[in-house]
Amino acid sequence: MKLGVFSPVFNNRTLEEALEFMKEHGGQAIELGTGGFPGMAHINPDELLADEKKLNDTLDLLKKYDIEIAAFSCHGNPVHPDKEIAAKFHSDFEKTCKLAQKANVHTIVTFSGCPGGSKDDKTPNWVTCPWPNDFSDILKYQWDEVLIPYWKKAAEYAKQYGIEKIAFEMHPGFCVYNPATLLKLREAVGDIIGANFDPSHLIWQGMDPVAVIRELGGDAIFHVHAKDTRLDKYNMAKNGALDTKSYADEAHRSWIFRSVGYGNDLLYWKDIISALRLVGYDYAISIEHEDSLMSQNEGLMKAVETLKSAIIFEPKMTETRWI
Repeated sequence: MKLGVFSPVFNNRTLEEALEFMKEHGGQAIELGTGGFPGMAHINPDELLADEKKLNDTLDLLKKYDIEIAAFSCHGNPVHPDKEIAAKFHSDFEKTCKLAQKANVHTIVTFSGCPGGSKDDKTPNWVTCPWPNDFSDILKYQWDEVLIPYWKKAAEYAKQYGIEKIAFEMHPGFCVYNPATLLKLREAVGDIIGANFDPSHLIWQGMDPVAVIRELGGDAIFHVHAKDTRLDKYNMAKNGALDTKSYADEAHRSWIFRSVGYGNDLLYWKDIISALRLVGYDYAISIEHEDSLMSQNEGLMKAVETLKSAIIFEPKMTETRWI
């Protein structure tokens, strides 16, 4: 496995400064934002696609620091009911595919997206229960008329540019938010669809990350985010997990995102890493930092320190019996 970082944590640094930091602290792979919600603070697909020298200079910079590109990330909602918003996210996806081919990157990380509840809606409608029956009707519309058709076409487009893995982050608010919904879309579209496994969103929904890893298996886990979540047992006991209070209102929320090791202990993360190894995942563990109690630098450093103890870097023994 490789210690990786998701680039938005470096938005206050240049790409070279980010790579210098990673080299100094043992980083091996970077997940670069190419549009959508992650933005493109470090690389701009329009610029790199239009200027081969600029693209080569960027790739040479990565080689200089011996940092590989784990994935390009363009998290967005390309099935948004507002056509202009959807078109922008779709354009980011297409440009990311084109840039990936030129950069020899085969994995794209994004969201499944969430449509409206009908053709007349202007905003997404995330359904969390089957009744009243309106909600079941919404789900049928979203999946059969929007989500599956869109990703069938998008997957074929991606394949033209050498993309082998479209990794969906299972995130509430979007149609793919747990193993069942991920596997449903994978079955409908094909094995180019898989997971960007991010435990933080699973924890507050009540899932066990190790159980999710075992359910998905190595074939369906394409990329991994290292981000933690801390449950406030008293706020959770009073109000449950569905919490729309501001992320800045840490004292009153049922849960908050934490740096790795501050939501759950080291053994918890060692179990996650070991489960990933058991199912055959042997790629980047990409730190995403959204801990509102820490600065960008301290939160990143805490995650690096924890993961250096948890990640299994070397290949396993080929023979474990001693005779």
